[in-house]
Amino acid sequence: MALKRMDNVGIVVEDLDRSIAFFVELGLELEGRAMIEGEWAGQVTGLGDQHVEIAMMRTPDSHNRLELSRFLRPTVVADHRNAPVNALGYLRAMFTVDDLRETLGRLSKHGAVLVGDIVDYQGAYRLCYVRGPEGLLIGLAQELS
Repeated sequence: MALKRMDNVGIVVEDLDRSIAFFVELGLELEGRAMIEGEWAGQVTGLGDQHVEIAMMRTPDSHNRLELSRFLRPTVVADHRNAPVNALGYLRAMFTVDDLRETLGRLSKHGAVLVGDIVDYQGAYRLCYVRGPEGLLIGLAQELS
């Protein structure tokens, strides 16, 4: 049996509305919001009695999704948002955009801050990392060819 696809990447956030607004500004579409709770949910995650509000964000091509989760119960137990890019675990999500500088201008209105510099990689890509809402690390790439 072969792998079919990657369904989504999940990110835990404190402010779901602010995070949705940021990713909508980036170009993702809000596919839906839901409250997830019940015995089945706790069995999947191993957290037992849980209550989570989620928002599913979809890329414009509908090939990829980002699941934003806000835990109401149990409370969040660790915070990795300010970890440097060489920390173990989740690093970042990378998105390809039409115009990197224009995108940065729009995202800065939602609190995005450039992490390092904007760099051109071998004339093929313009790249940068930003910290978005809640310190989430996001990569942006613009194809130059």
